[in-house]
Amino acid sequence: MDILETMLRFFQTGGAFMYPIAVVLVIGLVITLERWLVLTAAKSANKKAFGQLLPALNKGEYGKIVEVSKKSSVPMYRIVGAGLARFSTSNRRDDVEYAMEEGIMEALPRLEKRTPYLATLANISTLLGLLGTIIGLIAAFSAVANADPAEKATLLSNSISVAMNTTAFGLISAIPLLLFHSLLQTKTSEIVDSLEMAGVKVLNALGNKQVVRTRQVDNK
Repeated sequence: MDILETMLRFFQTGGAFMYPIAVVLVIGLVITLERWLVLTAAKSANKKAFGQLLPALNKGEYGKIVEVSKKSSVPMYRIVGAGLARFSTSNRRDDVEYAMEEGIMEALPRLEKRTPYLATLANISTLLGLLGTIIGLIAAFSAVANADPAEKATLLSNSISVAMNTTAFGLISAIPLLLFHSLLQTKTSEIVDSLEMAGVKVLNALGNKQVVRTRQVDNK
């Protein structure tokens, strides 16, 4: 209870700039939660999709995979399907690789969506805190100029303490937002790496099929 009262007193004595900083913090937390849920769901869906694709890929059921990929919104299906669709018209490894890279590039904006806002919100929070402190100090010195000399030291000390609350709250908001930004970037990179690894596995599987076909033709 004492902690809650201290936090409320800290917020109330910080001045008007505490409110926009709080709004920035709330927006950042909402973006963080939404992005974390989306990326977690995407990671799980991609992993599940590749687990379903691998048996069909080993069996050479390329047409079936392409048909499923056209109806699915999961990036893993779209990327592998794009590679196999290109493989049906061109057996060159580079062509298949380019097709899957194009699929990864299409999926990347959806994965990175809104994450960069967190760094911007962290900077805004810090700047609002500094601005609130500067305005608070200006008001404090203006008030002290007309105060009784015996009360100037106490009044100035209290005013500076209140003004500094804004900077403190700005930093308290900015630090976790920067941390969340880094965590989401790392999670996004893991998903992209998994898509690229899946692409390499598909290329290797197609390459092995081609080797088998070539050997069969040579034996005939």
